[in-house]
Amino acid sequence: MPRARKGAARKRQHKRVLREARGYFGTKSRHYQQAKVALTRAGQFAYRDRRNRKRDFRR
Repeated sequence: MPRARKGAARKRQHKRVLREARGYFGTKSRHYQQAKVALTRAGQFAYRDRRNRKRDFRR
């Protein structure tokens, strides 16, 4: 019997990423690799724009 390597953990991670990417357009909500990139980028934009919003309030 082959040795199991990260099977359950990887499946759980993939499900989490795809669940968080729901509502994204096209492939970004269906394929794990695209969804992961889209989530990373969304996180970067969210981080940047939270600071920008604070900057706008200070005006």
